[in-house]
Amino acid sequence: MKLLHQINLAFAALLVLVLGMTALLIHLVLIDHFMVEQKQTLTAAASNIATRLQLQAGTLAKPSDATLSLGSAVALPTGVEAYILDADGHILSGGAGTTSLTASVQQLPSTVLSIDGTKPGLTLSNSPIRSGGYLVHTDLVPQGMLTLRTPISKINAIERALLGRLLIVLAVGGAVALLLSLLITRRLIRPLMKLRRELAKVQERQFADVRLVRAGGEIGAVARTVYDLAGELERYSRVQKQFFQNASHELKTPLMSIAGYAEGIRDRVFEGEGARRGLDIIIKESGRVTKLVTEMTLLAKLDSEADIVQPAAVGVREMLTGAAERINPLLAPRGLSLDIVCAGGAENGELTIMADPDKMMQALLNVVSNAARHADRRIVIEAGIDDSRIVIRVRDDGPGFPETLLPHLFHRFVKGKDGETGLGLAISRAIVERCGGLIRAGNHASGGAEISLSFPMMTAA
Repeated sequence: MKLLHQINLAFAALLVLVLGMTALLIHLVLIDHFMVEQKQTLTAAASNIATRLQLQAGTLAKPSDATLSLGSAVALPTGVEAYILDADGHILSGGAGTTSLTASVQQLPSTVLSIDGTKPGLTLSNSPIRSGGYLVHTDLVPQGMLTLRTPISKINAIERALLGRLLIVLAVGGAVALLLSLLITRRLIRPLMKLRRELAKVQERQFADVRLVRAGGEIGAVARTVYDLAGELERYSRVQKQFFQNASHELKTPLMSIAGYAEGIRDRVFEGEGARRGLDIIIKESGRVTKLVTEMTLLAKLDSEADIVQPAAVGVREMLTGAAERINPLLAPRGLSLDIVCAGGAENGELTIMADPDKMMQALLNVVSNAARHADRRIVIEAGIDDSRIVIRVRDDGPGFPETLLPHLFHRFVKGKDGETGLGLAISRAIVERCGGLIRAGNHASGGAEISLSFPMMTAA
């Protein structure tokens, strides 16, 4: 069943339940209201009649006289009957509507009451009670038992008429609500149907064809996420294609050199000194291929393996000192100097980050090696706290990064002047980000390139 039909069916069931409960509650409230009103009417009428009968009692010889007339007609509410009964339950006088209470010896239909309560199961009540389809009110008067009754059927008829109108109103309201529900749910479901079509494009890897579905609320947020995801997948797919193209190109050149010199030595095209130079080139290019493959493998692992990074507490000063010792053989032939400026921590005087020690050393060496290739005389590594983060800055005094290269500096196989494989900074970025840090590149205000690595400060355990 489609989601649209499921929502409408669920709403219809809920609407029927709510309206049914509402109708039942209103039905009970109406019955109670009409009963209370009728009881108040009987009580008021009984009080009026009882007062007049008490005034009349002083002029009668005894309550059983043949005439118990009030002297004037007693006006009773419409549908109310009034009777005076003796101790045996016989009617002394009574009738309905506007009447004089005249003598009439008969049993009161559906009602048998006792003045003194001597008959088994019979009691005197001064509040209205239900009896045999009537609402009955009794009062004790000098002439006997004053009994007023009115049929409940009239109350039920009025209540049924009002309930019928109420049901019509509820039915119309329910139909209007259901129609609005159909329109609203259709409006809500339509973006989902469009979103499903766009997701089908993602499934078919047609990332460039995905369009943004306009919608509000959470559906709009999901549509925006899907659209951004498709764009990211498209960029990732394009980068992957470029990666393989660049990788094949980078591997092709050294392999051609290796194959050419190997064939020349085999065919004795190169002999003596030429053969030795050819072997040197083969060894050099083989090392270049090995390094390229190793870096490509590391990048693939950083992208896919969750446990390749093993974080631990790393002292920043110790890490910078180790990097300086390892990079020194590259600096000495060029006469470059390396200065380290490491500020202390706020608590124990030592800056500490959570990172994989070996991987972070490799990332730092890649950054410093890049600075060494472009520096004129000096490289400076500064470490300190900036905006509640530990920041390591590597700065050289060279010409700086070309502005056109900055946006793509950390992409794979992007090489500047004197670059090697074009993977060093890409590996550094992958390692830093896997360790929870950020890496940025730019040109320093005083000249030269600057690459910064920032990490969150360690919290006390």
